[in-house]
Amino acid sequence: WPKDNHRGGSETKPTNRRRGAPELVAILGDALRAYIARRNSHQTIIAGYPWFLDWGRDTLIVARGMISAGMQPEVEAILKQFALFEQQGTLPNMIRGDDAQDRDTSDAPLWFVKVCAECTLDGGHRHLLEQNIGERTLFDVVQSIMDGYRNGTANGIQVDADSGLVFSPAHFTWMDTNYPAATPRQGYPVEIQALWHAALRFMADLTDAPQWRDAASQVRQSIMELFYLERFGYFADCLHAQPGQPARQAEADDALRPNQLFLLTLDVLDDVRYASRRMLAACSELVVPGALRSLADRPVTYPVPVRLHGQSLNDPHYPYQGRYQGDEDTRRKPAYHNGTAWGWLYPSYAEAWWKTYGYPSRNTVLAYLGAVAKLLSEGCLGQLPELLDGDAPHRQRGCDAQAWSVSEAYRVLHRIQN
Repeated sequence: WPKDNHRGGSETKPTNRRRGAPELVAILGDALRAYIARRNSHQTIIAGYPWFLDWGRDTLIVARGMISAGMQPEVEAILKQFALFEQQGTLPNMIRGDDAQDRDTSDAPLWFVKVCAECTLDGGHRHLLEQNIGERTLFDVVQSIMDGYRNGTANGIQVDADSGLVFSPAHFTWMDTNYPAATPRQGYPVEIQALWHAALRFMADLTDAPQWRDAASQVRQSIMELFYLERFGYFADCLHAQPGQPARQAEADDALRPNQLFLLTLDVLDDVRYASRRMLAACSELVVPGALRSLADRPVTYPVPVRLHGQSLNDPHYPYQGRYQGDEDTRRKPAYHNGTAWGWLYPSYAEAWWKTYGYPSRNTVLAYLGAVAKLLSEGCLGQLPELLDGDAPHRQRGCDAQAWSVSEAYRVLHRIQN
């Protein structure tokens, strides 16, 4: 609201001036600092306001944006805090005060490794890996996570020896609603494989040991062989399996979901242009202004049943629900990851577009990212929400201010601008 400097006028007037990328980056950078909190002598991230506390995956995803914002000391403090939480390949899913025993997550440890990679090798702070954190170094913690996944963790995460892919128990990914079990994804979720591939590449670059590079090649080959759905032009969201069942015996679903974008943004598909472009074309169906739908509005062959106390809450062959409203257990939870649009995923679509089409696509990518400007001026001013309805008019839902919505928009916009 600029001041009216004309004679006789002191009132304010609205402005229709469009925000440029540098200004948007600055606003998002200011917004990001609101989520950093102290935990004992280190730091953590409040996942969202008004009701979230600190979560494993959220904190570590947000740390990537903090690295882009030059918050290296804060990121190091976060890594040190979560290194103290690590136990035989596991990290906390949700932390309640000092209680970090909820370890139902297969992605938080892998995001930890990814942040270590971006902070040390990519960021030029390799010395951080040798710092003592308690009785171990940060490298020891990374090694413990890698060994835990390969040997099997106490909570059921396990690398399948034949394919090299990671088995994840039900509700261990970010699509983790438990009651009702709307998106269990037990088996081999696609983004877990992308994160595992990135972790293997990090270990290969760090140690120059051929075993890690060979394992990364095996994972990439298995992803292309088992996940890619040629007839649809996109990747399965999950290979559904029981514990101990090899990936080659699992059943691929045909749900069009945004998690496959991590195959592009985490460089699994860096030289597969045909598959990348077909995937992006398919995922355009998920785009709403400023967010990505968690599921496409279309029928599926592989059923996605949602039940509560034996009662069916959806059509398993048309599970899309575009409004996040109503009773929590019977309406909102079934919609949470089955059509509700998420702000934190939206920048990944722009980043995937950038990685596929390169610099000539810069204006297109900036136009996509510019959609968050409208959200910043609605709801919680200067912040981005957790959710939008998948259906028009795409009302803001969930937390009014969500850390990873802000951090991912900052990270990708900062990268493209520079």
